[in-house]
Parts: sequence; C-alpha cells; structure tokens
Amino acid sequence: MTKSAPRAPGDGAAALYDLPGHLVRRCHQISMALFHEECADSGVTPPQYGTLRTLARHPGIDQITLAGLVALDRTTLGDVVARLEANGLLRREASREDRRTKSLYITDAGRRLVKSLDTAVARVQRRLIAPLDASEQARFIEYLARIANENNEYSRAPLRAPRARKG
Repeated sequence: MTKSAPRAPGDGAAALYDLPGHLVRRCHQISMALFHEECADSGVTPPQYGTLRTLARHPGIDQITLAGLVALDRTTLGDVVARLEANGLLRREASREDRRTKSLYITDAGRRLVKSLDTAVARVQRRLIAPLDASEQARFIEYLARIANENNEYSRAPLRAPRARKG
C-alpha cells in the first residue's frame, strides 16, 4: 500500500506540491533531518562528512580542488575546513608544488570519525529512499544523477573533477 502525498486543501494539479523544485527541496530537508538523527552524537554536518570522505580519497589536494569535488562554494568550504581543522579532523600543510597554497589531509582522528559514521550514513540513504522498491530506487538514483550532471553548470557550486597534478 502506498501513501499519498499530503496536499493543502483545494490544490490543483499545478500546485506547489507538484513542482519538482519544491519536492527536491523537501527531500533535501528530509535527508538533512535523517542525517542529524542518525549522526547526532558526532557533531558533524553532511558537508563536513563529505569533505572528510573526499580528503580520505584525495589526500594532499588544495582547497579549490576540494571545493569542486564536494560541490561546495569556496566560502562554505572555507568555513567547513576551518571547523574540521579546529576539531583536529584535518590538517593543512604548505604545498610542495606551490608554497602559496595549502595541501589538505585528513587526520587519523578524521579517518576514525568517517569510519564510525559510514554505517549511519548508509542507513540515512536507505531510509530516505525506503518508500521505493528496489527497481524504483535504482531508477530514482539514476534520474537524480542525470539531473544533477546535466544541470551541473547551473549550480552555484558545480561539481568539478580534480586538476591533473604536475610531475
């Protein structure tokens, strides 16, 4: 049995509740609420978790490259990096290639935190799409990825691949 979407009385087919942008925003709110419920004890936000996960896979990248990989604007990422550094979860070092930039590294404490949160974050993802059956879930993820990828240029913080390293 499927649940019907809650609607305001008297709304027609073109109501706010049928607009994709509105529904995406609501799903984002739900995703954030689930994350905070599952990961409340960690004190970590979704952007902080994403930043740490990315640094674990790309140690030594600079902040601009990191911003592109996690699709956060530079100002937001700057705040995230400062908080993570203050909490001992990442460190900044002068770059070997360019002394004007800093290379970022996840610390051992950051790695332990990410590892401890991975199961909870996976649970968030499962709970978010639980109303869909397995084939619907796969198609939903495929459609979301396609929408995000094909509209990437419109994002205020587009996803960008890392630059090739010199050397």
